[in-house]
Amino acid sequence: MSPGSGPYREPDFLPWDGRLVPVTFLTGYLGAGKTSMINEVLALADRPVAVFVNDVGEINLDARLVRRRHGDTIELTDGCVCCSLSNGFGEAFDQLRARSGPPDHLIVELSGVADPNRVLPWATTAGFRLDGVIALVDAERFDAQINDRVIGPGIAGQIRAADLVVLTRGDLVPKSVVADVAHRIEDLFRGSRPETSVGVAAPLVLASSDRAWSLAGLVGLGGRRPGGLFETPPITLFDLHTVGIVPVPQPIERADLDALLDGLPRATVRAKGVSIDRHGQRWLVQVVGTRRSITQLPASERQDPTDLVVIQVRQTAEAGAR
Repeated sequence: MSPGSGPYREPDFLPWDGRLVPVTFLTGYLGAGKTSMINEVLALADRPVAVFVNDVGEINLDARLVRRRHGDTIELTDGCVCCSLSNGFGEAFDQLRARSGPPDHLIVELSGVADPNRVLPWATTAGFRLDGVIALVDAERFDAQINDRVIGPGIAGQIRAADLVVLTRGDLVPKSVVADVAHRIEDLFRGSRPETSVGVAAPLVLASSDRAWSLAGLVGLGGRRPGGLFETPPITLFDLHTVGIVPVPQPIERADLDALLDGLPRATVRAKGVSIDRHGQRWLVQVVGTRRSITQLPASERQDPTDLVVIQVRQTAEAGAR
């Protein structure tokens, strides 16, 4: 079942006074490390995060972090919540919408054989917006899996749907293998879209460290901090990344804003800011991987205009310079 088909019906109202919760889909074949990464993110999140998973029982958290478990839901002491998808996307999204306050972010863990494109519409239902798609790929098993005639096409589809591909288990293979897998993933994406080779970038490929929480900055977790919507975590959290500021004239016209975003470096994985036009309308600017959105800020989320906070991958930036 998906929005617009079957028994699902869009709510007649917008929850949370019009605030839109960003949604990140986490995909990857069985055993790629999705649940391990979610465990890390939940254990270290410092703002309310919601997670939809296929099996709540696989979430292994320190008992001190768990406020209560009831049915297929785990509520954590920091306001995070983890809910099962066992009864389907519609019920899970409805349950989250029924809460009095919104989470700062929603992560949806897809099953190992799921096609992300089939579920992306859920991120545009009432109260939510798409933040991006992250695919985990097991670097050690990539060659065997992508060449398997049964599972290979599914893995290729997950990669093509992604804004960001994270290679896991890179510590189990030589660095040359990690580099080769990264190049093959980029070639796989480009080869699938020869007619749009200009203007369509391959998903950014990163090799994960043993600290999966470093990915949190890439999906915008904890972005709604006391200092404002776009306060950036300390640079020490981004061991593989650099954080910079790109000045944005205020006010700025939409065409000029688009041109500014077009000029961001290839190594950019996240960019965010608030702009204002000459009519006084504020716009939320979000870039994740190859996706971009410029949306009108509701009155409940009025923010002062900001410059653009840009997060780049240091290794990619250095490689590009060479």
